[in-house]
Amino acid sequence: MADARKYDKETLAPRIEAVLKPILTAADFDLRFEVCDDDGACSEIENPDVVVRFSGNDVDLLLANRAELLLAFEYLTMEALHVPPEDHSRLRFDANDYRLLRIEELRMSAAAAAEKVRRTGQSFRFNPMTSRERRILHLALRDEAGIRSESSGEGPRRQVVVYRADAPSEPPLPPAAPRPEHRAGRRGRR
Repeated sequence: MADARKYDKETLAPRIEAVLKPILTAADFDLRFEVCDDDGACSEIENPDVVVRFSGNDVDLLLANRAELLLAFEYLTMEALHVPPEDHSRLRFDANDYRLLRIEELRMSAAAAAEKVRRTGQSFRFNPMTSRERRILHLALRDEAGIRSESSGEGPRRQVVVYRADAPSEPPLPPAAPRPEHRAGRRGRR
């Protein structure tokens, strides 16, 4: 069988370093990273070709707010390397096994949602999440008897909804109301 890998660490490592090193240096982060081949953990859910693992004293900053900075580094790197969206799952950034732990957390949440839907007959709507996390939920739910899942909503409000297999789909939630504009200089005036 031919190797299904599209990317390899020998090719990507120098390119990733050229993107990340200036960012980490300019921001004065105490972080190091290593570009590795994937170790196959959770390969039934995610099977990246290359993993970038971070370490250092500032790892907690990377993982704060549900790994917002880690995911931003991953996204910026993919954009700088011109990785097409359909290949985003082939490159994973991680620190302290955050991504593997998140996959397990999503799998447990999927099982709990499936059980609740079976027990109550009511659909269950997850909070909005990234396309990768939605995919993990769909994969975790695919073998749940009597259950189906769909993505609903648009853009950053897109979420997974879990239904009984025979239940009709719900309409997506309405778009969020626009935020009121800040009106500088109006404070205290009537």
